[in-house]
Amino acid sequence: MPLNQPALALEAGPRSVQDARRWATDACRALKRDELIPSAESGISELVTNALLHGQPPICVRVRGTREHPRIEVIDSSPKPPAPNPRMTDEDELLSTIGRGLGLVAMSSHAWGADRQADGKIVWFEPRADVNEAPDFAGDVFGFGTPPGLDLASGAEGGLLDVHFENLPLALYVDFRRHFRELSRELRLLSLAHESEYPVAKDLSDLFLRFEEEQHAAIGSVELQHEIDAGSRQAQIRMVVPRDAPATMAQMISLLELADAFCREQRLLSLATTPQQQHFQRWYLGEYVRQARGEDPLPWAGSDRADGYPSDA
Repeated sequence: MPLNQPALALEAGPRSVQDARRWATDACRALKRDELIPSAESGISELVTNALLHGQPPICVRVRGTREHPRIEVIDSSPKPPAPNPRMTDEDELLSTIGRGLGLVAMSSHAWGADRQADGKIVWFEPRADVNEAPDFAGDVFGFGTPPGLDLASGAEGGLLDVHFENLPLALYVDFRRHFRELSRELRLLSLAHESEYPVAKDLSDLFLRFEEEQHAAIGSVELQHEIDAGSRQAQIRMVVPRDAPATMAQMISLLELADAFCREQRLLSLATTPQQQHFQRWYLGEYVRQARGEDPLPWAGSDRADGYPSDA
């Protein structure tokens, strides 16, 4: 099977644990990392069981990270964070059969943690070939609070810039935002767990965070979300960002295409973008750059559907 593959959906039943174990075994073998199979099977069994007992469907599993550092993820629709047993360092607790799941995940992994998403959470771990003798039972948990952001209302050094998007295709925008956040998360986790091996990941992660803060804080982002929630296909949107924001956008165009090349070469196990997605992100980010130079808005002229079919299909 290909190394970078879509998520596997699981039914809400006991057979899902067996299916997940089999899937984890196949994923490790596809990566030629057979030595990781025991810990991958152990960790995914516990996380899928937790998702079945305490999460909400739909539930799915996927592999991300890199060939050298594969990361197994279990996704469910509950925003509730995982709750490690605070007594997990007690040997009697480790030998018990109740409440030990995340402790076993910690002992089976180099690192583990959880991320809250807009529609649920992702609990992940990096399987290892041996038992972790000094596991981190707390894990690295992100997104379960309110992250800091830019405050454009108080003004920005260098002034503000109006950017107008004509015929903004909302399905493609949502797809772009999802893909961007996944890549941003990949960089953050690489810099967190393997900064010495990927020293540039920290700098790239900081740039991605800056971009996301600028997008989140931009005047017009609320109106954009309202159009998305209303189910509109296209929208005329005015965004107000710091005048230096287009410099970030120009960097993002190059970095997203570089990351996409890594995905196609399977150096990253995330899925590569489609030609339609590439076309959109060049147009969307390019509008910030073009209009910062004083050029008129260039309306979106492609399909407004994320599947690439014509708008009236």
